[in-house]
Amino acid sequence: QVQLVESGGGLVQAGGSLRLSCAASGGTFSRNFIGWFRQAPGKEREFVAGISWSGANTDYPNSVKGRFTISRDNAKNTAYLQMNSLKPEDTAVYYCAAGFSVLDFYVQGAYEYWGQGTQVTVSS
Repeated sequence: QVQLVESGGGLVQAGGSLRLSCAASGGTFSRNFIGWFRQAPGKEREFVAGISWSGANTDYPNSVKGRFTISRDNAKNTAYLQMNSLKPEDTAVYYCAAGFSVLDFYVQGAYEYWGQGTQVTVSS
């Protein structure tokens, strides 16, 4: 059983940056794929970044590619999402998720564990 806790959300002006953290406990963090997702009010939850257990493979949708960077520190059982050049449309609750066998980062059902989310608000 892996427990995930996100932190680092907050209010930032458009063009600013935030770094989200996802701290894991229990289980074997280093053997889990990690995904970041977000859900804006009235919208479905969507994928924003994924990283393989080794960190060698990452993926992003076009909406955040070049602005967001996912990384992980297996020694600290923590994953990160660096978000730069933030836009008002990035406003959402951000969730991290973990799974042992994630063949497609975009598929939410592939992730077994989810955090409670952290709010990111980008003002214009």
